[in-house]
Amino acid sequence: MSDSEDETKDKQLKIVVIGDGASGKTSLTTRYSQQQFGKQYKQTIGLDFFLKRIVLPGGVNVALQVWDIGGQTLGGAMLDKYIYGSHGVLLVYDITNYASFENIEDWLTRVKEVFQVENKMPHIALLGNKSDLEHMRTVKVEKHNKFANEHSMSSHFVSAKTGDSVNICFQKVAAEILGIKLSKPELDQQQSVVKADIVQYSNNTETAAKSTPKQAKSSFCLVQ
Repeated sequence: MSDSEDETKDKQLKIVVIGDGASGKTSLTTRYSQQQFGKQYKQTIGLDFFLKRIVLPGGVNVALQVWDIGGQTLGGAMLDKYIYGSHGVLLVYDITNYASFENIEDWLTRVKEVFQVENKMPHIALLGNKSDLEHMRTVKVEKHNKFANEHSMSSHFVSAKTGDSVNICFQKVAAEILGIKLSKPELDQQQSVVKADIVQYSNNTETAAKSTPKQAKSSFCLVQ
C-alpha cells in the first residue's frame, strides 16, 4: 500500500458517551447522528452504537464509532468492556439535575480504572446537556469549569433538544484527539450537515462489546 493510499484511509475513533440515566445521552447521540430529537424518554439498556463519517480540516476523513452506554450500567460488569479501547469519553450530565453532575466523579473514576493498566488515558470531555433550560440550571458554570480544569477535561455545553453546539462538540473532540486545530471559520463550517440515509443499530447483549464496524450495521452522515 502506497503512502498516498494510506493517507486517504479513514481515521477510526471510538467515542464512548456515558453518564447518569435521563441526562440526555441518547438524545445527544440521536441529534448528532440523525438531526432529530425524541420528546419521550426511553432508557438505554446496555448500549446503542452508530458510525458517522466526518471530514476534518486538511481533508482528514474520520469514522466516529459512537457508543451510547446506558446510565444503569455504572456498576455493571460489561461497562469496562464498553469503555476499553476508546479514544474519547464524553461524560454527560444534566445542568438542571445536580445529582447527575455529582455522579460524574464516579463515572470518571470508572474510566480511570479501565485505563490505569495501559497508563494512557483517552481524551475526556465534560458535557453539560440541556443548555436550553438555562433558567432551570442547578449546576453553576463556574463549578462545571472548575471540575473540568481540575481533571484536564475539555469543557462543553450542549442542547440535544435544539441541537445547539452538538455538532461542534463532536468535531472538537475528534480534532483534539487527532491533534488538529480548528479555526473559527472552520468551526462555523462544521455546522453544515449533509444528510444521508440512516440505518439504526442497537445491540443490548454482551456481544456488543466485541462488535466491530464490519460486523455491525451502521449509521452514516457526512459533515462538510
